[in-house]
Amino acid sequence: MVFASLEFLTLFLPLFFAIYLVTPQRFRNHILLVGSWLFYAWWTPKFLLLIIALTVLGWGAAILIDKSQSEQRKTRLMVIAIVLNLSSLVWYKYTNMLVYSLNTILTGRDMPTIPWENLMLPIGLSFTVLHAISYIVDVRRKTVDAQYSIISFSAYMAMFPHLIAGPIVRYKVIDTELRERVFSIDKFAAGVRRFMVGFSMKVLIADTLSPIVTLGFGLHNPSLIDAWTACAAYTLQLYFDFAGYSAMAIGLGMMLGFDFQENFNNPYLAVSIQDFWRRWHMTLSSWLRDYLYISLGGNRGGPARTYINLLLTMAIGGLWHGGENWNYLIWGIIQGTALCCDRAFTQRGLSMPNYLSRTLTLLVVMLAWTVFRAESFSTATDIWAGQFGMHGVAMGDAIAQALRPSIILTFVLGLICVIYPATKIGKQGGLGFAGWSMTWPVLTFAYAVVVLAGQKAIPFLYFQF
Repeated sequence: MVFASLEFLTLFLPLFFAIYLVTPQRFRNHILLVGSWLFYAWWTPKFLLLIIALTVLGWGAAILIDKSQSEQRKTRLMVIAIVLNLSSLVWYKYTNMLVYSLNTILTGRDMPTIPWENLMLPIGLSFTVLHAISYIVDVRRKTVDAQYSIISFSAYMAMFPHLIAGPIVRYKVIDTELRERVFSIDKFAAGVRRFMVGFSMKVLIADTLSPIVTLGFGLHNPSLIDAWTACAAYTLQLYFDFAGYSAMAIGLGMMLGFDFQENFNNPYLAVSIQDFWRRWHMTLSSWLRDYLYISLGGNRGGPARTYINLLLTMAIGGLWHGGENWNYLIWGIIQGTALCCDRAFTQRGLSMPNYLSRTLTLLVVMLAWTVFRAESFSTATDIWAGQFGMHGVAMGDAIAQALRPSIILTFVLGLICVIYPATKIGKQGGLGFAGWSMTWPVLTFAYAVVVLAGQKAIPFLYFQF
C-alpha cells in the first residue's frame, strides 16, 4: 500500500485512527503493531513472516546480550545477530546480481550457466535490517536498555510510517514514547499538516516529473539539453519523492504521538559534499557514520586510513541501495571520492566563494545521480557523454513533446503550492512546515488528491531499496 494512494487515504488511515484513538493507552502498541502488520501484508503478505522473524531475532538477541555476564559473549551474540540480519539482506538483495554477473562470465567462456529464477526483494527489508542492527549495537554499547516487551519492540520495528522506506528511527529516539505517549490535538494537527505537505510533494512534483525521467534516461545518445533535462528532472523527482515520503512518515508519527528525526534539510543548497551528506537522508548518513565509519576506525588512524574509511563507508552505503547492477556501488565510490577530495581541500585550509562551492557541489551530485538512476553503467556513460555535449546540443523531439504545457503547469503549481508558503511562514526543519496555517496545506492537498484521482498511484522511489 502506498501513502500517496486513495486506498490508504480513504480506507486504511481513517479505519486505523478510528480504532487507535479510542484504544486505551496501554493497548495502543498492540493496535499499532496489528495495523502495521496489516499495512505490510496488504502489499506482500508472504514476506511478513520474514519481518516477524527478524523482529524476534533482534528482540531475543538484545535480551541475551543484556543478561550475559561476559563481555566477550555479549560481543559474540551481537556479531551473530548482525550476521544473520545481513545474511537475509544479502540473499534477497544481491544474489540475483551475483548470479547474473557469474553467468555473464560463464557465457563469455562458452560454459554452462547457472539456472536461476530471480528472487523478489521483500519491500522494506533494507530499512528493517538497519533498524535491527542499530538497536542490537546500541544495547551492546549500553546506550539503550533492552526492551523485554515483545509487543513494544515489534511495534517499533513494524511501525508503518517508517517500515517501508524510513526515515531510520533509532530505538533510543522513541524509547520513552513507546512506553507512554499522550494524545495532543496540537501535535495531531501538526502531523496532519506535515502529511499533507509531503503528499503534495510526492504527487504534484515527483510524480509529474516521472514520465520525463523515464523517457530521458531511455534515450540513446541524448543531446546535451536532453541529458541535462533528464538529470535535472530526476534530481528534483528523487528529492521531492523521498523528502515527501519522509514528511508523510514524520507527520504520521506525530499523529501517533512520536517524534521522528528530520531526514532532509535543503540538501541542494549544500556548500560542499560533506555538507550535502549532513542534509540529505540525514538518518542514513548518521547511521553510516555511527555504525560503520566509526566502527571502521573513523579518523583515528591518520589521514590515509581516514580516506580509506570514507571510501569504504560510502561504497557500502552505495551497495546498500541495491543489487540489480553495480551502478549503486559506483555511485557510492563517486560519493566517497568526492568526500575524500572535499576533506583534503578543507584540511589544507583552502576555500572558495559560496556561490562557486554550491554550484560545484550540485554539479557533482547531479552527475552522480546519473549513474544512480541509469539502468546500466553503459547507459550512464551514454548520458554522461550527452551531458558533456558529445552527442550534440539541441533538444530532441521526444523530450520537447514530453514537456507539454499540462506537465509544466502541474509542476509549477506544485512548486508554488509546496515551496512558496514554506519560505514565507516559519523555518523549522529547513522547510518551515511547523509554521504553516492549515489553509495552504489543505488547498494543496485537495489539489493533489484531484490529480491523484486521475492517474495510477506511483510507488515511492525508495521502495526499491
